[in-house]
Amino acid sequence: MTAADLTFAPWIKRYPAATTGAGATLVFPHAGGAALAYRSFGTALAAAGSDAYVLQYPRRGDRLTHPAHATVGELATDLFTAGDWAGIGPLRLFGHCMGAVVAFEFARVAEQRGVTVDALWASASEAPSAVASAPDLPMAESEILAEMVDLGGTDPQLLADDDFVELLLMAVRADYAAFNRYECGGDIRIAADIHTLGGERDHRIDENMLRRWQAHSSGAFTVSMFDGGHFYLDEHSGEVAELV
Repeated sequence: MTAADLTFAPWIKRYPAATTGAGATLVFPHAGGAALAYRSFGTALAAAGSDAYVLQYPRRGDRLTHPAHATVGELATDLFTAGDWAGIGPLRLFGHCMGAVVAFEFARVAEQRGVTVDALWASASEAPSAVASAPDLPMAESEILAEMVDLGGTDPQLLADDDFVELLLMAVRADYAAFNRYECGGDIRIAADIHTLGGERDHRIDENMLRRWQAHSSGAFTVSMFDGGHFYLDEHSGEVAELV
């Protein structure tokens, strides 16, 4: 059976590699991020030899009318049940920012249901056990937009478009609300290796914060740093795809 024969929700974006048999990489977007924003990275993963599946969260894109999940755990379970993941071989998970925590919870669900996850790549994200003690993410419009400007990764011209901002706020609020409710003990581990990545000029997530992920793996652990800020991935998608 090939990936083309399996069943996946229509909002899962697949980027097939030229050759198969190397498992697959699942991509989990950042808070407020749509699957379309990871098209270049999905293409780069496919070029590097891995089928790539970019997941879509509710309240954006072709899931605009889907209700938001109250917790990160519920979101992870929703994403897991959306595909025949057991049929495509060992999984690699890549999550950026909040997406790394969603991927971590996805890995926990997968392990509970007998689906092998070889590795989790956590990009520009604080460790799961550090989330609850961090300040809550903002929910007010002005504060969310200021956050978007501070983090980068969003075209400033788009932030001047009222229609775009309305849709962005819907997605960001859904993700931030779930993230603000998230808690994870420092003793919670997954069997998969954890590899962390970050931007050397990221003023939100530094190398020391990335190293706290090590406590959540029973396997290998690495840290890789790239030139750039919080959205260093935009400039290094090919390099990161080869690494993954």
